[in-house]
Parts: sequence; C-alpha cells; structure tokens
Amino acid sequence: MSGLLDVGDGHRIFWETAGDRAGKPAVVLHGGPGSGCSPWMRDLFDASAYRVVLPDQRNCGRSEPRASAPRVDLSANTTAHLVADLEALREHLGIERWLVLGGSWGSTLALAYAQAHVERVSEMVLFGVTTGRRAEVEWTFRGGLALFFPEEWARLRAALPEGARDGDVVAGFRRLLHDAEPEVCRRAARAWCEWESATPDWPPRPGLAARFEDPDYALAFARIVVHYMHHDLFLRDGVLLRSTGRLAAVPAVLVHGRFDLQAPLANAWELARAWPGAELVVVDDAGHGAPAALKRELRRATDRFVGPR
Repeated sequence: MSGLLDVGDGHRIFWETAGDRAGKPAVVLHGGPGSGCSPWMRDLFDASAYRVVLPDQRNCGRSEPRASAPRVDLSANTTAHLVADLEALREHLGIERWLVLGGSWGSTLALAYAQAHVERVSEMVLFGVTTGRRAEVEWTFRGGLALFFPEEWARLRAALPEGARDGDVVAGFRRLLHDAEPEVCRRAARAWCEWESATPDWPPRPGLAARFEDPDYALAFARIVVHYMHHDLFLRDGVLLRSTGRLAAVPAVLVHGRFDLQAPLANAWELARAWPGAELVVVDDAGHGAPAALKRELRRATDRFVGPR
C-alpha cells in the first residue's frame, strides 16, 4: 500500500507499507534530513512479522512539493511539523502503537517524536545516533570534522564566494542554494553533497555518492539539510538528551559504528547512560553509513522485539 497524505501547509507526504498487514507495526524515520526512504530499509524487518511504514518527510523523496522546486518555501518544514506528520500518519493508518526505527537525523526525529508521544511508542531502534545538540551540528558542518577531512573541507569553502569563505559555511550555502540563478543552485548543491559523500563511510570512499548524481535529488537534499542546520534543527540545545527520562519505560537498542566520524560514538554512549532501558551495540569497522554488519545488528534488534508469535 502507498499514498499521499495531506498534512496541511500545502504539503502532502508520501508513505508506503511493507510486510504483513496484520503484523507488528513499525515506522522508519530516514536521515538527512531530506534523504527519503530507501528499499533496503524494508530488509531491517521480518516481513512475515512486521507491518512496516516508510514515510518520506516533507519536501523530499516522493513527498510534495519537492525542495528542488524553484522558489520553494521551507518555512513549514520544521521538527515540530515532522512530529505532527507522524501522528497524522499513525492515525490515518489506524495504528495504536508502533516500534520507531530511525537513523542519523532520523534518530533525532525519533527521540523528538517519542518524547512528545511516548504512549504511542512500543520500542525504539536507533542507529548513527544524533541527539540534536548544537555541538553535533557544529562538529559536522562548521569545521569540527574538517580535522579529519581538511582537503574536502577546503573544497567546500572554496565553493563559496570569496568574501564568504571565512564566515559561516551553513549561512553561505543557504544563500547559494536559493539563488535566483538555477545553475548557481546546482553547483552549490553538488559542492555540498561532495562534502556529505566524503565523511559517512569507514573506511572513507572518494568521489560523489551515487545518490547525489541526480541533480534534482542533490538540490532537494542540500536545501533541506542546510535549512535544518541553519535553524539548529528547530530544537532547544540539549533538550532531547535532558528529557530522556520520559522514555524510561520504552525498551531500545542503539546501534552505532565505532568509526562513525559524522556522529561520534560518544553521542550514543551519552544517550545510553541517560536511558537505562536502552542497550548500546557498538559495531566495529563501521562508520556512519549502514554496512552489512550494522544492518545485521539492526535486524537482530527488530527480531528481538517481535515478541511471541
């Protein structure tokens, strides 16, 4: 099943389901923000045991309007909007409670949703853990990670106008990505996505990631990421980590690559310390992406939460 759900503000979010319609409900929250769901995410669940819901968040994937559209307005795309969209989708599908699985930005969104609607969450599985703190944004997009990728960081800054190269990279790209000239937007999106391609994998892989070869996808992705980073993810600094007590009764598994440079392991470790019901599983030789070893641990986690059958 699939469809487009009108969530207001001129937005329609795409959703699809997979697995057994009578199975245990689960929802997958993709990263980015702005990546959209991918087919491999279905394989994180036993299709005979789960009813898996895969929504594309506002302005990305198959949701409408796309962030790559000319003069797109992203003002109604915030964390609070995405949390409300998940509740609207849950009600639309007639689901009482569901397991929430999220990776990278999706783990931050999962925490925000679960803390707002804990009574609707049965379990959580998070990977590439981020908690929405300002320091995490600074690390990845304002120079911290450049300690490991100085050449790639220099290339990113060089894509900015000369007078903007010593300023805030996020603010500089925000201007370029919404320039009146489409070619300026496309060049900026490619430069941003080259930086995004350099940092997630372990060991790092050179070149542009295949998903960014589509210029429409790259522009939508870059605009949404920069929009969220410019606004500090629309979250008060540290609020999700401070509010973990709300999730005390929710069982969780946190799966994290030891060599995750985009979201260092300390993120997941600190969250696990604040959340007694969460188990931290560290995957050696994995980074921020989802290699086979990390996917196996995610599948083990969802298998564990199926319950008696």
